[in-house]
Amino acid sequence: MRSETVGGQSRNWAVAERMQEDLQGIIEQQPFFRGVDQDHLAILAKSARRVRFAPGHIIAHEGDDAHHFYLILKGKIELEAYVPPQGQVPIQAVGSGEALGWSWLFPPYQWHFTARVVEETDALVWETAELRAEADKDPRFGYELASRLAEVLHKRLSAAHSHLVGFYAPFPDE
Repeated sequence: MRSETVGGQSRNWAVAERMQEDLQGIIEQQPFFRGVDQDHLAILAKSARRVRFAPGHIIAHEGDDAHHFYLILKGKIELEAYVPPQGQVPIQAVGSGEALGWSWLFPPYQWHFTARVVEETDALVWETAELRAEADKDPRFGYELASRLAEVLHKRLSAAHSHLVGFYAPFPDE
């Protein structure tokens, strides 16, 4: 078992490698990443970390810089848009196996919705600057992520469209 002292602390490389393998297995099982090749899963596992959010927590605010990309393992998050004078309006729920955050792919890299935790949520998170750097190094990896996130973007636009149609639909005469 290989270990090294870093900053006065011993680091067990076998444990670190096992944790990365565990993350790769978790990532591989998620519907969002189904069919991704092993090399790309290894890239994702290398930079992923697990997080947990309590109900009521705001993961992202509409208009904030998009520095993170999330894959929801368990829980529920409500995407909301600010609509004057109503305030925050729910657009779509994001749950287990789904991705949260596509705005990091497109300049100016800002969130288009507020993401509010509805149920305790476990997720994987990535620093988006790292993902963009990996995509620049490996265009196949970049295409893989971009094509999967394009599907997410399509779902978000469809949900927003449904809300707009419902809002502007004429009321039946009474």
